[in-house]
Amino acid sequence: MPLTDDIKMISIDDHLIEPPGLWVDRLPAKYHDRCPHVEEITEDRVEPFYAKEVHLKKGMQVWRYEDTLEPNVGLTATAGLDVKDRNFSPVRFDQMRRGTYDPVARLADMDEDGVWAQAPFPSLPGFSGSKFLRGKDKDLALLCVRAYNDFVLDEWCAAAPDRYISLIILPMWDQDLSAQEVRRCAAKGARSIAFPDNPAGLGLPSYQTTAWDGVFAAAAEAQMPLSMHFGGSKIIPFVSPEAPQAAVTALFGITLFNSMAELVMSPVFKKHPTLKVAYSEGGIGWVPYALMRMDQVWEDYREYPIENNVDPDRRPSDVVREHIYSCFIDDPVGIGLRHDIGVDKLLWESDYPHSDSLWPNSRANAQKVFADVPTEEVRKIVETNARDLFRFH
Repeated sequence: MPLTDDIKMISIDDHLIEPPGLWVDRLPAKYHDRCPHVEEITEDRVEPFYAKEVHLKKGMQVWRYEDTLEPNVGLTATAGLDVKDRNFSPVRFDQMRRGTYDPVARLADMDEDGVWAQAPFPSLPGFSGSKFLRGKDKDLALLCVRAYNDFVLDEWCAAAPDRYISLIILPMWDQDLSAQEVRRCAAKGARSIAFPDNPAGLGLPSYQTTAWDGVFAAAAEAQMPLSMHFGGSKIIPFVSPEAPQAAVTALFGITLFNSMAELVMSPVFKKHPTLKVAYSEGGIGWVPYALMRMDQVWEDYREYPIENNVDPDRRPSDVVREHIYSCFIDDPVGIGLRHDIGVDKLLWESDYPHSDSLWPNSRANAQKVFADVPTEEVRKIVETNARDLFRFH
């Protein structure tokens, strides 16, 4: 049995649903009507929700931040639901499993799933905290970012420090403030930074610029990897307007190939040789092809004078194997190709409580996926690689 009982599975991608009082409990009363807070819908009406419309009905609960409304969409909290009952409809907190928004209750769900530790990404702020980037009042937005991080560090992870890996968010509209927040949270024990997979997708400076040097230097100094979840930059794979959401979701891993290619052909890792990146929810089966293709292109372009951000001395595949970790939920193709990627750079995730999660059967499914993998390789992939990367010992 490759996945032996003594191996403690560590997931590096899960999600917490922020409890209703997260911001109002931490911000002064004068901000309570504008900071994120939960409101009850008292009459039927229609509100815009991204590119679609959501029909809000009396009795629903929604988040309000400044002048926007946003519900907790059903697919963000599907743990325990049959597939036929999963949809995009808004859900109330009393319709969710308590473990989605309560760190103590979450532990029981983790035990049932056979998962020892989790690294939860935010929900309402977006996977990289981009909601506050779009906030109109940047002073309020900064307070919201800090309040979220304090909640993660002082309440969520403090509920079980040996079972939660802390991911913080940044005030990305100001790189100096972002570097300060990295240092502030590092002093409180933060383990990683939820960072956009390609900040240019959010209208922010790209990896090719010097804008992020202070942030990356602070992260490297604190040994905090950048945790990048697909969708964190709001980059959506192109499909026709008539295509179903399933087509978009199936393609989302491509956005991490996008991120990887731009990162390794930028000055980032040359300037910050100890900086690490962990990709979430993109799968790993595509990585060997990406390494091959980037190396092929590098051979042709590395000496072009105009390609001044391409390192002519290091193959992209070598850069990836030194700096970038990739993770998966259920990827037998990728596991078969694990040595083409590097076993030391593979991580596992449970994605609780999202629709891709296999809860409460994550460990049982992993037994099947790892059936032909040596136990010591399994241990690295599901436990010790994460412990080393996140300093989680």
